[in-house]
Amino acid sequence: MGKLYDQAVEFHSKSTDFVSLTYETPTSTYYICYYKTLVNMNNLNQYIFPALHRLKGEGIQKSYEALPFSDRSILTDYEEMTKKLLIGYLMISTLEEDACIALQVIQTDARSIEAPEIEFSVIGPKEAFIESLDTNIMLIRRRLPLTQLRVEEYTIGHVTQTRCVVMYIEDLANPINITSMVKRLNSINTDVITDSTSMTQLMEDNKYSLFPQFIETERPDRLVHILSAGGIAVIAEGSSQAFSGPATLGQFLVAYEDYYLPWHIGSFFRILRIFAILFSILVTPMYIAVLTYHYHLIPTLLLEPIISSRINLPFPPFMEVIFMELSIELLREAGARLPSKIGQTIGIVGGIVLGTAAVQAALTSNILLILVALSALSSFTVPIFHMSNTIRVLRYPFIIAASMFGLVGILICACFLLTHLLRLKSLGTPFLQPYYPLRPQDWVDSIIRAPLNNFTTRATVNRPLFKSKKSKLEPLNDIDE
Repeated sequence: MGKLYDQAVEFHSKSTDFVSLTYETPTSTYYICYYKTLVNMNNLNQYIFPALHRLKGEGIQKSYEALPFSDRSILTDYEEMTKKLLIGYLMISTLEEDACIALQVIQTDARSIEAPEIEFSVIGPKEAFIESLDTNIMLIRRRLPLTQLRVEEYTIGHVTQTRCVVMYIEDLANPINITSMVKRLNSINTDVITDSTSMTQLMEDNKYSLFPQFIETERPDRLVHILSAGGIAVIAEGSSQAFSGPATLGQFLVAYEDYYLPWHIGSFFRILRIFAILFSILVTPMYIAVLTYHYHLIPTLLLEPIISSRINLPFPPFMEVIFMELSIELLREAGARLPSKIGQTIGIVGGIVLGTAAVQAALTSNILLILVALSALSSFTVPIFHMSNTIRVLRYPFIIAASMFGLVGILICACFLLTHLLRLKSLGTPFLQPYYPLRPQDWVDSIIRAPLNNFTTRATVNRPLFKSKKSKLEPLNDIDE
């Protein structure tokens, strides 16, 4: 056997799952090595051994041509050989030549494609991404049979060597956005990348912002919609979610189910969602501000029930609100960490028991209990999970400001928030488009979702090369064979 093969076997044989064997045919002897935990043994027995047995000792080149695998190569570099061994390639060498044939026979055990769990919808496709990169690419290509759909592969993480791909539609996606996304991906300098969420944190424009700056989704149909609008997507091996950019605040408030409903109903749910988010952020700060500084604003008919509910409370409104808000967060966190059936029980029973006990123990009022419960429900209406977390955290600065300065504090906090959003960018694009900068042509798909026949142009947020939806993109089945 060759020196290259000997060197590889000597180094890798320290691992118990590494296999090195000799396969003899009537005319030649082949040396084979691989990691048994990474390769599919059926390929070895059904295809490789029979193909080698039919050969008549004609060398590496003839063996390479005879093996029935599309992903194969001849290697003469030790480092490249080691890299491929560690990702599931099988090496074949002979006694005469100092080179190896690398065959891709990766074991592809993965869970089946299931319905979305985070972005579940009653109407629409019931497919979600899984942890297999190749399967996720297949789900996109099956919906976008275009020759212009580009898939560029990169390796991220010095230790994990995580495969990831950048996807975009050539001649539609803006080259500036593509360059920016690839540049940020290549700038990731870390050891471990096990999920796409880690990548987004390293690629954001403002790493100190509470707001997510890339759209993360588990739905292939949502990602196809983004790609067809000129966006750029990134999918990583081992992650059940993809992310895309540029992103705007409005996109985080859109459930993809809105497009499957009649436009009147879809618009109603969008408006309801926006009001729910504002209610979730502001209701408890308003409660503190009014009861502490602006009690003269309370209607006369409400004074009696509020006074009777708070008459025995030993704490000021600020402490009362903090206690209830943290209790809700503890219940939500405990329910998320426990097994699913136990978590549901904890969430329902714990909420009822704690709420009733808190009122009877004079730790909180009935009115605040209702407001906090409605606030928690409202935060669940956000379709994107990371934005839902942001809404939950945003309450606390408003609560502190309301306790210090009342309604003026809420206004000051809102001004700081608006200033931050005006300065925030995603992949170099303003986060508040189409309202800042003003883009009236994009309002057909913002707060109101217009009828689908009004969607004649692509949104300007992605700066697509073709604004008209009747572009020159051609599907694969239109190409002459």
